Formats: sequence, C-alpha cells, structure tokens
Amino acid sequence: MTEWHSICRRAVDDVRRVLTEMPDPADRSRIVGTGKGGDETSAIDEAAERVVVARLEAEAGDFTLVSEELGIRPARDGSETYVVVDPIDGSINAKRAIPFFSVSIAVAYGPAMRDVWFGYVFDLGSGEEWYAYRGNGAERTGAARVAVVPRERIELLSMEATRTDLVARHAPDLAPIAHRVRVMGSLALSLCHVADGRMDAVCSLKPARSVDVAAAQLVLSEAGGYVDLIDGGSLADAPLDLEGRSRIVGAATRDLYQQIVAALGPL
Repeated sequence: MTEWHSICRRAVDDVRRVLTEMPDPADRSRIVGTGKGGDETSAIDEAAERVVVARLEAEAGDFTLVSEELGIRPARDGSETYVVVDPIDGSINAKRAIPFFSVSIAVAYGPAMRDVWFGYVFDLGSGEEWYAYRGNGAERTGAARVAVVPRERIELLSMEATRTDLVARHAPDLAPIAHRVRVMGSLALSLCHVADGRMDAVCSLKPARSVDVAAAQLVLSEAGGYVDLIDGGSLADAPLDLEGRSRIVGAATRDLYQQIVAALGPL
C-alpha cells in the first residue's frame, strides 16, 4: 500500500529546499510561462511543482495527475487513482516571502471530489501539517485530533480570493453576520484553520478550482465542519480537473454556511 502521508512529507522537504535556494522575492516572482489553469506561472510555482511531481512519480506508482501548472496527465496503465496537487497555495504570499502559503495534495480513487480519501496540507510558514483519511477524522502536527468549534455566530471570518473590488462589494452584506474578518492568502490553509477551530468560517469571493480545495475540504469535513459550493451543484460532484470553478464556503456548522451563502448572493 502506498504510504501517502510519508510521500507528502518528503515532497514538502523538496519544496523547502526550493524555497531555500530561491530566497529573493524578485527571483520567486519571475514569470516563466502560463499554467494549464490559465494563470501566469512564476518561477517559484514552477520549481515547487517540478520537485513535488518528481517525488510523486518516483514513489507513488501509477496515477492521474491534476496539477496547477501542468494540468492533467492521465495514468499510464489505467490506474483509477487521482492525485490533485497545488504545490504552492498562496502563490502571492510565497513570491513576496510572506509566511502563509502551503503545499496541498489530495489522493482520490476516482475523478470527483467525493472520491478524495486522503488530504494533506502543509503550512510552509509555521511548519504545521493537517491531514485526513476519509472516515478517520482529521489530525494536525502535535494534536491527536482536530475539530471545529461550533458557534452561534461568526466571530472570525476568513476571506480568500480578495480582490479589492470583491471585498468592497461583499463586505457590507457580510458585516451583519461576521464580527471580524481575516484576509490571509491561502484558501487551503484557511479551510484547515476552520477545521482546527481557529476560524469560524471561510469564504472564497471568486471561483476556486479543485486544486485549491481538494485536500483541505476533506480535512474540514473530517473535523466535523461543513463545506460546499455556492454557485450551483454540490462539492461532492465537482470534478477533479482545472475547468470547474465555483465559489466555496467552509464553516463550523451548516447554519453558518447558509448565512454566508445568503449574504454573498449570486455572482
């Protein structure tokens, strides 16, 4: 059986070496192309993806790769395993050397979000890791289990994908239901913070892709939280690809999720 947790940890060590070799924000920010997801690819994104994919290919056997920059690479021998990789979630933070960005890796036995059975998120700033196996709860470095902290109202709301125009549009509607906000810069980590009781909820103000959330949504679900799409359809049915995009909300309870969805309204 593939030891996915150990492989992910070694992949993180590889990314850490890349960061050490590329400490200058100017070098990290250099544009080297355009990823399959349509966004510009920076040098730090490309270098991190290269070493993570190399690690997976060396140790994880046959699988379909779904990755931020490389796109989808079908399995060579018909394996039903999918590995969804975001080598740097929070790229702007990584490029600017702001210590809040992560490695996110999810493993699925099928092509949809419901098929994800292992999720791993590593905070490259704090050195913390979150991981979950479906049906076995969620864990964090130094903690036997992590669990959401249910609340009747949102004291701390994390906002992600926060262009200033989107913040200006939605902040007035969120004000009645959320006492305070945090804007951190990594959707995967923010979902894990909800799972760990640090935040009460997180909302993405613009559509996210499977690579952004595949691992962290499992962590939050296994910690007892609620996470789903906003703009039609269910997260469970979402394909593990780079095409499907929807805003996403994760919260300690379904009620808090519904309050946020009602406040955000349609696109």
